[in-house]
Amino acid sequence: MASLWIFVGANTFCKLQLGIGLAGRPRLLLLDEPAAGLSPPNVTALIGLLPRVRDEWGTTVLLVEHIMKVVMGVCSRVTVLNYGEIIAEGTSTEIKQHPRVIEAYLGRRGHA
Repeated sequence: MASLWIFVGANTFCKLQLGIGLAGRPRLLLLDEPAAGLSPPNVTALIGLLPRVRDEWGTTVLLVEHIMKVVMGVCSRVTVLNYGEIIAEGTSTEIKQHPRVIEAYLGRRGHA
């Protein structure tokens, strides 16, 4: 598969992988950093697609992602880990305001 990535490019390869994963209309779709390597327009397209897969197909999407725009745009529930420890769970709004998340990922106020 790695040689295919070199031949078709990151955007097409990621779309191909997602298409293969969705082909069987799964009840659970596990995605590990699906936005990695995508261009900004394709990240936006991914943010538009994943909620439709969830809502229209009834597919549960379990997403591991470091691009917060994707997490906040796709997920109805968010669990935040810091060094393997769950430090927060909730909606995207709750997560953005959670003090432990702010400290772990944005730094303490006045220290960033």
